[in-house]
Amino acid sequence: MKIALINENSQASKNAVIYTALKDVADEKGYESFNYGMTGKEGESQLTYVQNGLLASILLGTKAVDFVVTGCGTGVGAMLACNSFPGVVCGIAIEPTDAYLFSQINGGNALSIPYAKGFGWGAELNLTLIFERLFAEPMGGGYPKERVVPEQRNARILNEVKAVVYKPLIQVLKEIDQDFLKETIATENFTEYFTANAEPGEVRDYILASLA
Repeated sequence: MKIALINENSQASKNAVIYTALKDVADEKGYESFNYGMTGKEGESQLTYVQNGLLASILLGTKAVDFVVTGCGTGVGAMLACNSFPGVVCGIAIEPTDAYLFSQINGGNALSIPYAKGFGWGAELNLTLIFERLFAEPMGGGYPKERVVPEQRNARILNEVKAVVYKPLIQVLKEIDQDFLKETIATENFTEYFTANAEPGEVRDYILASLA
């Protein structure tokens, strides 16, 4: 599994803490982790939580990653933004049980976490426990286990509805403000990670052309 971390400008200073917790858990599971920022470095592209959602959609839609960890001050804005774009099913987790239930019941591909509200003593421990429970078992396994069939059916129906209701990602990319798009993909490691991992196709080609 390939996992991306995306956090926005207000919480850039916490990127290292978040990524360390994520990478430790990912490494233990044998997963790859990619830090798409923001990292808090001077002069880097200033991602908003809306851009978090667009970037998540691009990465998931091209299979550059399989899962996105994101967030903002409350976690709500990033979750709403992610769910506004095609191909993203994002939940929110304040504590480890939230993460586990989302992974098992909803089987989504993105999780938003609050990095300001309630982020105090033991925050790094809470992050580690959230990531441990998030990736404890294969996504969509059901909870309780006797509910697995209807839960998987509902998750499939949601994905089918989203495919009808949402525009194709390539159409979104062409119609969205192009400066907004270019700012979104201007993070420090985007070109390296995206070029190496995104599947060939129209979306990948469009993004690489935008970078050029």
